[in-house]
Amino acid sequence: MRPLKYPLLVVMTLAGLSSPVLAEDTIDVAAPFEIQSAEPSTSGHIFLRMGITETLVDADPDGTLLAGLATAWNVSEDGLTWRFDLREGVLFHDGTDLTPEAVANALDIARAKPGPIATLPISAIAAETGVVTITLTEPQSALPAYLAESRTQILAPAAYGPDGQAVAVIGTGPYAITDLRPPLSLHATAFADYWGAQPHVSNVTYSAVSRVETRALLAESGDADFVFNLDPASVTRLAQSAAVQVLSVAIPRTLMLKVNSAHPFFDTVEARQALSLAIDSAGIAQAVLRYPDGADQLFPPAMGGWHNPDLEPLHYDAEAARELLADLGWEPGADGILTRNGQRFALTLTTYPDRPELPLVAAVLEQQLRGVGIEVTINSTNSSEIPSGHQAGTLELGLIARNFALIPDPIGTVLSDFAPGGDWGAMGWHNDEIVELAQTLARGEGGDAERARITTILQTELPVIPVAWYQQTLAVRAGFEGAVIDPWERDFGLPAMRLVK
Repeated sequence: MRPLKYPLLVVMTLAGLSSPVLAEDTIDVAAPFEIQSAEPSTSGHIFLRMGITETLVDADPDGTLLAGLATAWNVSEDGLTWRFDLREGVLFHDGTDLTPEAVANALDIARAKPGPIATLPISAIAAETGVVTITLTEPQSALPAYLAESRTQILAPAAYGPDGQAVAVIGTGPYAITDLRPPLSLHATAFADYWGAQPHVSNVTYSAVSRVETRALLAESGDADFVFNLDPASVTRLAQSAAVQVLSVAIPRTLMLKVNSAHPFFDTVEARQALSLAIDSAGIAQAVLRYPDGADQLFPPAMGGWHNPDLEPLHYDAEAARELLADLGWEPGADGILTRNGQRFALTLTTYPDRPELPLVAAVLEQQLRGVGIEVTINSTNSSEIPSGHQAGTLELGLIARNFALIPDPIGTVLSDFAPGGDWGAMGWHNDEIVELAQTLARGEGGDAERARITTILQTELPVIPVAWYQQTLAVRAGFEGAVIDPWERDFGLPAMRLVK
């Protein structure tokens, strides 16, 4: 795999400015994600980011895989047997040893639940002396990258109930939970027996704060030290404040329109192309998101070989959209909304406020699509409505922020979304060629030519329509140094943060 390339992570400091009085032993984090439970399959991303849990494999900002709880790994010549050497001297937060049996147990439980690891052709996970062996029925070169995904975090055997659901978060990370109060908060303190370096700040708290305006006020007032995921207006305001440092970095995430290709309005390539032509993505990026450019293909330039510079860029052309729709039999009604065979071109666009920019973009899309005769009703609701609507077949349009870095090898997400298509990816659409190409890449065969062909198919058939490439932003209270943004969104980096002396 060609490593992904990202801009350097910038740590901003406010030299020469007076700092507020800070509590030296606590970092208070505010983010939009609710803690549903102790279960890794639903809230594991929070525990991993907070430094409470760890995975067998880690990843650096360029996507290069690093040792985690496994110090090394190797695969047999036939690609079917992987051996992961476990780090010695690691303790769980309950004082028990990290053993091969405990790791195999956690991975077996993880693959029995929804998540990327459940899609892998694993026939057995076995514990040996100092080693965990994973046997596959067909080669998967990206297996180590899958084991860096948050739902494969390793918990102690005592963390699980009889049904395999986690009832406690007993990890191996630098912080151990002392108080967990779903859905809104947790407190953790430095784990004295951590195998690695001790954190500079001994306590961390997490608060789930859904409203972005509230998170911005917490940053501005100093009531939160680390505020994750801000809207463009808040970023502009906070950047002028001496009370915080604002960090931003391009990440492998795309804001896109998920289209139900089985819907009679979108069951042709021409209909989806018309929808894409009706969207002024550059205008949305610049006016709403304050990004320099919109997305003219699915994968952003930061994604190395997955970004295809040879593709004909997607572009805005409302008149061409109207012509395509007319060719499909749609005619304007008295109020300007298209009709065909007595049906109005009226749809529901589902999105969610966890990412504050999504409802703003949805409102602009509503106006842009009305301009070509498509009536859109916005349903801003829980993010879980996207996959549930996909599974039920009721979702018509979904505006989502798709993270292609859930697994530090994009082939994992590509397989999930398009071959044959998970509940965050293509809906009502299937392409045999993409399935074959993606499986070839997953086996460790092929390369740039296969990636380029996949991107060409997606650009032509548009099962999803890209709108903007993402930048992640956060605010850190002035007086702290060492804060960075992880492009893979796996880690808040709290153990490395310290107060400026």
